[in-house]
Amino acid sequence: MAYTFNDENFKEELASGKPMVVDFWAEWCGPCKRLAPIVEDLAKAYEGRVLIGKYDVDEAGDLPVEYGVRNIPTLLFFKGGQLVDRAVGAMPAEALAAKIDALL
Repeated sequence: MAYTFNDENFKEELASGKPMVVDFWAEWCGPCKRLAPIVEDLAKAYEGRVLIGKYDVDEAGDLPVEYGVRNIPTLLFFKGGQLVDRAVGAMPAEALAAKIDALL
């Protein structure tokens, strides 16, 4: 199951330095809904190697502004506590898995 990020736990997880993928989404967003099962499947497939989770922009604080998230879905990819890649819009599972593999 995908992790649920918020402003507090995001900073803690980021400080750990482990590879992370954060899906910025909203319940009302059609492309977000299409991407959701892919994110869930990949969270299971990469469990223990990459922390994959979701951040609800409707419950957001400063994080979307801090990382320049202007459209959803936006996926941010972190390695060693640093932003290394981003993807905007729904994408096929294979393309997302290739981006995640690049974190490992």
